[in-house]
Amino acid sequence: MPNIPERPCRITLGEEGPLLVEGPVEITCADGSVAASDRFLVAVCTCRRSRMYPWCDTSHRRRTQPGRDTD
Repeated sequence: MPNIPERPCRITLGEEGPLLVEGPVEITCADGSVAASDRFLVAVCTCRRSRMYPWCDTSHRRRTQPGRDTD
């Protein structure tokens, strides 16, 4: 019988920034490595700028967005 969770996993997509995933979470990366977190909410990097990839470290904020004022 398949593993059926009590409730669906919730993933929140924003216009900018990471995917917010309700945990605990296991992520299998392209190279086959597995990253795991038992936190109640994790931020998964989508821009690949994070030094903690696959987890977001807010590196996406350091780059200015086109058409936005920087002051």
